[in-house]
Amino acid sequence: MAELGGRTVRDLRRESRSAVLQRLYVDGPMSRQALGPATGLSSGSVSNVVAGLLADGLLEEAGTVGADAGRPSRLVRIRPGSGHLIGVDVGETRVRVELFDLAFTELARSEHPLGPRGYDVDAVVGHVVDGVGTVLRATGPSPGELLGIGVGVPGIIEDSGPGGAVVHGQTIGWDAVPLERLLRLTGRLPAHVPLFIDNGAKALGQAEMWFGGGRGARSAVVVLFGSGVGACVVAEEAARGRAVEWGHLTVRVAGRRCRCGAHGCLEAYAGAEALVARWREAGGRPTAGADEEQALGELLTAARPAEGRAPDAVAAAVLEETAAYLGAGLSDLINLFQPERVLVGGWAGLRLGSGFLERVRAHALAQALRYPAGRVSVELGRLGPDAVTVGAAVLPLAAFFAAGGHRPRPATPPAPSPAWRTALEGRLM
Repeated sequence: MAELGGRTVRDLRRESRSAVLQRLYVDGPMSRQALGPATGLSSGSVSNVVAGLLADGLLEEAGTVGADAGRPSRLVRIRPGSGHLIGVDVGETRVRVELFDLAFTELARSEHPLGPRGYDVDAVVGHVVDGVGTVLRATGPSPGELLGIGVGVPGIIEDSGPGGAVVHGQTIGWDAVPLERLLRLTGRLPAHVPLFIDNGAKALGQAEMWFGGGRGARSAVVVLFGSGVGACVVAEEAARGRAVEWGHLTVRVAGRRCRCGAHGCLEAYAGAEALVARWREAGGRPTAGADEEQALGELLTAARPAEGRAPDAVAAAVLEETAAYLGAGLSDLINLFQPERVLVGGWAGLRLGSGFLERVRAHALAQALRYPAGRVSVELGRLGPDAVTVGAAVLPLAAFFAAGGHRPRPATPPAPSPAWRTALEGRLM
């Protein structure tokens, strides 16, 4: 095949299809005339690409525009039912699995509490494959319609090549866990469907940048505030985001012991688990046997009681100290990366809400350098507690677009060995 500057005609065709798909996804229905300037493609290329995508069933006609002024232009858009995506959030209290169409309409959901076994690797693998099986049975998409499965997990993700993603999750007791290989070995995932595993904070960041509070920004820091804390940094140099172990920034030398084993980490003071523990140590009394989410709710109720009741001084002081620690941590991110926006998500961040965020914002901006502090906004994320599953499902969607909208092909069984090879191998055994 002819090459153009190191790229084949097939490469150029794939890149053109990718550009059209991504532009339609971001900007919604567009005419062929508008797609040219938006993608940098010639009108002839746009016509050929759109014709091919319509023939593949990825696009559909979406009405006309400009009928009152000359010849109307036909709009095209991505057809929502032309593919399905699965997002998995290996969270702090449960494994959540969701099935989406290409418009990110939720089609099915399955949730599995972690239970007493917690982050036991075999248990988590079982929850993931059980959840995937449940959502697929709920809607029965054909094998070719499932474009990929994305999984968001805590920890540092290493791409180990043919063996797939390996998870280094020190805070959850995972040391070089070959998660992708273990999921495949169950034999319960569709063999031909791509599997994408990445950090949960990065998945949250991708969701907010594609659909939420980061939309339109060139740079942002998206914070996941749950039992622990993490962050995803999105900049022009890392357009798809990069997870950073922000929770293990040292905020107090020789301070409280963190889940990771070190002392003085931000997570040891500002994560929901640490917040509730510090409240207990200061005299707070959550209900016996309450889980983390319930205990955090009780702390908030004590610190912000109904009108006419005085706040509990201990709970209010612990909450204010936590806001100060988080603000200090955010000021470091603002100084280091100088983002346009900081978005705070995760179940605990959203539960603490706008009132708590105002105090965090005040501490962050007071401690950050004046120039980056004057350019940044600090807001709550907009996608709610399901943002990690949405972001995980973005992983296969982005890969699908990068491939020009070409679907994963079903695996073909290996050809049987010739008789002579089988006989020879028998002699050597």
